[in-house]
Amino acid sequence: MKINFKRYSIYLIRWQLTTPLLAWCLIVFSSLGATWAAVIANLMGGMIFYFVDQFIFQSEKLDASWQVREKVVCADCKAVTRGYRLVKSKNYDRSRDKHPEFRCELCSTIKTKKMKEQGVYVEYI
Repeated sequence: MKINFKRYSIYLIRWQLTTPLLAWCLIVFSSLGATWAAVIANLMGGMIFYFVDQFIFQSEKLDASWQVREKVVCADCKAVTRGYRLVKSKNYDRSRDKHPEFRCELCSTIKTKKMKEQGVYVEYI
């Protein structure tokens, strides 16, 4: 399993930020009893951190940007299949490419390995 350490680090920081919120809710709503205070704290945390988690796990800013198309001709083996191409990463940008090259899954994996060997930064989810 490949881990995107940038996402993981941000998630761990986010996890630490829940503690003060939950503690505050438990103190403020303690007159309702421990169970109800915990329920309210978890609901408030869920309402806030749902959107934060969505950003962490779905943001293109935290990951390499890939483009996928159906029924393309692979630039290497010429097979007609689902095609993949790396569009943008930390030190690679082909977002304005007028003639993008898509590759089948196997050829894309081979090309990605070569690009990594050449120093292109490719991080996975």
